Amino acid sequence: MAKRDHELTVEERLKALYHLQKILSEVDRIKILRGELPLEVDDLDAAIEGLQTRINNYNDEIAGLQQTIADQQAARDQAEARIEKYTRDQDNVRNNREYDHLTKEIEYETLNIELAEKRMNECARKIEAIKGEIAKAQEVLEDNQHVLAEKKSELSEIVSETKQDEEK
Repeated sequence: MAKRDHELTVEERLKALYHLQKILSEVDRIKILRGELPLEVDDLDAAIEGLQTRINNYNDEIAGLQQTIADQQAARDQAEARIEKYTRDQDNVRNNREYDHLTKEIEYETLNIELAEKRMNECARKIEAIKGEIAKAQEVLEDNQHVLAEKKSELSEIVSETKQDEEK
């Protein structure tokens, strides 16, 4: 059997396999040094992004509630204007039926005012509750950002230490 140039002997193959295993063991050692740090950094990034999204959603909700308060304020002002009009019209009534109708309209507008004030108060309470949630989320966000900065610096330190070994 003629030996070709590209064929390796069993001894050469075993030596190449041994060398490859040493390299893979070294790569595994480097990965163990990093540990779960890259995954922790990714998890913290995702958590921070989620918190920022939650805070933005809270801010959008507050804007919607403030718009509702403004709408209710406008409705209350319109009802007050109608009450004034109906009160002036009561002075110029011609019969009891017209007077009773205006009295009912005044009562109805008074109820509308009370309802608008109730809704404004509810919205104000919701805004305060959401602001509390934003403060909590902001605090967690800041903590996570500090932890993330520490983990990233630790990871970059490990990467810089093992960079030469990895390249080798």
